[in-house]
Amino acid sequence: MPDAVLSNAPEVSVTELSQALRRTVEDTFGYVRVRGEISGYRGPHSSGHAYFALKDDGAKIDAVVWRGTFGKLKFKPEEGMEVIATGRLTTYPGKSAYQIIVDVIEPAGVGALLAQLEERRKRLAAEGLFDEDRKRRLPFLPGVVGVVTSPTGAVIRDILHRLADRFPRRVLVWPVRVQGETAAAEVAAAIIGFNTLEPDGVIPRPDVLIVARGGGSLEDLWGFNDEAVVRAAAASAIPLISAVGHETDTTLIDFASDRRAPTPTAAAEIAVPVRAELLAATVERGARLRATMARGLEIRRTELRSAFRALPKLEALVQLPRQRLDHAASRLAPALTANAARHRASLAAAGARLSPIALRNRIVLSREKLETLHARMERAERALTDRRRAKLESIWTLVRSLSHEGVLERGYSLVLDADGHVLRRAATVSEGQALTLQFADGAVPAIAGGEPAPPKRMARPRPSGAKPQPDLFG
Repeated sequence: MPDAVLSNAPEVSVTELSQALRRTVEDTFGYVRVRGEISGYRGPHSSGHAYFALKDDGAKIDAVVWRGTFGKLKFKPEEGMEVIATGRLTTYPGKSAYQIIVDVIEPAGVGALLAQLEERRKRLAAEGLFDEDRKRRLPFLPGVVGVVTSPTGAVIRDILHRLADRFPRRVLVWPVRVQGETAAAEVAAAIIGFNTLEPDGVIPRPDVLIVARGGGSLEDLWGFNDEAVVRAAAASAIPLISAVGHETDTTLIDFASDRRAPTPTAAAEIAVPVRAELLAATVERGARLRATMARGLEIRRTELRSAFRALPKLEALVQLPRQRLDHAASRLAPALTANAARHRASLAAAGARLSPIALRNRIVLSREKLETLHARMERAERALTDRRRAKLESIWTLVRSLSHEGVLERGYSLVLDADGHVLRRAATVSEGQALTLQFADGAVPAIAGGEPAPPKRMARPRPSGAKPQPDLFG
C-alpha cells in the first residue's frame, strides 16, 4: 500500500538531501575533462572569481574558476571560445544545480587558438596599435642594445655572438621566461622597465630593444600574443625589434613592434651595421673624396693657366701709362714757371693795396665810424635813462599820493589811542580819553571831551600847476 510505504520512509531535510546528492556526484565523477563552448563570460567578478557556462548543441553546464586558480591559467577564458576544461564536478545547493570547478582550460585544438588570435588581432588593430605611422625608425648605430629573452639557451648566445661579429655594442639583458604562465607578464614588465631607465643613469636606457625567443608551437609562443605584451610593445618609446620564433611564426608582438626580424640572429643584424663594411665604405669614400679634390684642383689649375695666357703682357699694359707720364713730365716745368708768375703778380697787386698810406686811410675811416657809433650809443642811452627816470618819478609820485603820509600832507590827521591803535569811529572814543593826533610833521597829545563838532568839508590844497584830482578820501 502506498500510504504504508510513504509512512515507513525516513524523513530528511533539504540540506541533508542536497549534501547527499553532492557526495554522490563528487564520488561518482571526481575529475572530468569537458569539451564545450564558453558562454556568458563577462570577465572576472569583483571577487576575482570567474563564472560562465560550457555548452554544446544538446546541453549546458555552469562553470566557475576560483580567484586563486584564475591567475594561474595559461589560457584565460574568452566568450565563444571552444575549450577543454578540466575540473571537479559538484553541485550548488542554492540553485539545485550542478557545476564544474575548473582548474585548467585548454583550447580545443589549434583552430580555437587561431580563432582567438584573429579576434584579438582585429580588436587591437582597430585601436590603432598596429598602424604604420606609429612605428619609429631604428637608430643607425645604437650605443646600448637591450635584449628581452631567456638568459639561458641558444637565443641570447646567438644575439651576443652576432653583435660581436658585426659591431660590438654594450648589451643589457633583461632575463624573462619565454614560455609558461608568467611569460607574458615578465616580458611586458621588461619592456616597460627598459623604458623607465634614464638615458644618463647608472644603467643607461637602451637605444634599441630586441624581444626574442626561439621557435615553438603556437601554444609555446602564446605568451607573445598576450594583450599586455602587445600594448607594452606599442607604447615603448624605445624602438623595438621583435624576433619571436622562426621565420614562418607570427605573433601579435610582430605587428606592434617597429621592426620584425625572422630570427633572433637576424634581429642582431638589423640592430647594428657591419663595422668592417663601415670602415671599408669610409676608406672608399675617403679615396673618392681625395680623388675628387685632386681632379678639382687640376681643373682649377688648368683654368688658371688658360686665364693667365689670355692676359696681355706686362710691357703692353704699362706702355700707354708710361707715355702719358712722359708727356705730363714734359709739361710740368713750363706749367710750374707760369704758375709761379701768376702767383707773383697776384702777390704784387695785394702788396700795392697794403701800402702805409692806404692802411692809414682805412684806420682813419674806421676810427671816424667808431666815434660816430659811440656818440649815437651815448645819445640813445641818455634818452632811455631820461624816459625811465621820468616814468619812475611818476610812479613814485602816485605811490606817495596813495600812502598815508601823502594823505597827512594834504591836511588830514591820524587819531591814535594811548596804545597807539588807530581809532576809526567816534563811537569808540570816550570822554576824557587820552588821544594822540598824528600830523604830517609830528604828533600832538589831546583829551576827548564834549559833543563832537559836525564835520566840515575843507578844500584840499594842491601843488601849483597840478591838475585837480578827485578826493580819494572824500
